[in-house]
Amino acid sequence: MLGNQLRQGLEPLAKQVRISDRVDISDAKPNEEIVICELGNYEAVMELTRDVDAIVHFGGAALETDFETILESNIRGSYHIYEGARKNKVPRVVYASSVHAIGYYELESIIDADSPVRPDSLYGVSKTFVESLSRLYWDKFGIESLCLRIFSSFPEPKDRRMLWSWLSFRDCIQYVTCGLTTPRLGHTVAFGISDNQLKPVDNRKAGHVGFQALDNTEAFRQRIESETPTPDPNAAGTKFLGGWFCELGHPDQEEKSWKDIMMWQ
Repeated sequence: MLGNQLRQGLEPLAKQVRISDRVDISDAKPNEEIVICELGNYEAVMELTRDVDAIVHFGGAALETDFETILESNIRGSYHIYEGARKNKVPRVVYASSVHAIGYYELESIIDADSPVRPDSLYGVSKTFVESLSRLYWDKFGIESLCLRIFSSFPEPKDRRMLWSWLSFRDCIQYVTCGLTTPRLGHTVAFGISDNQLKPVDNRKAGHVGFQALDNTEAFRQRIESETPTPDPNAAGTKFLGGWFCELGHPDQEEKSWKDIMMWQ
């Protein structure tokens, strides 16, 4: 979903954009080069990252799932991305990290980029791995990274949680654009939220990126509050930043899966 939005939003930044997926893409535009590959395939990713000026890494498993999938897609695949950047001398990566890297902080915590990670899932663990990996590749090899901890990016907020966690598509595109074009990025962890009324994070340590949110959720508030019940304030999905991910069991056990939670919501 976000990849398709970025295809449109980032088109003006380059004469040619190399688009990658693990399945065929049939609607390539004249300035798009399509490459089909698995991130777990080392040689394929080395070729994928050859002769590019920057990498926008939004690939991998997008939800909590079994560890082998997380390992291959998110952990091994991201290592391959950074190795491709190192070997092919790509100076900058914009990485889609996630709120789930810090999902077990309570809503009132007010954390910043230096707060210790508190993942809420194996998926969240994979995000913390790549944040650490990108830090190493900046300190040791000089590859800049924006680790954008995306909270909830959808066409519009869907529930009461998203009244504070929503990142509009326009703001997501703008954040990635800033990550690609700011003169000096270094290694930056940023929180991907629009200009919503409640801000449970302090984003000042990413101020040099130059992002200024254009959207907020106030236009949706009245409808969402009238159409959705007041959530239990003590429920994990309400209490913690990670939302319903904090209510999931281990993916290998017969507990609530993400599909159960989504159906319940």
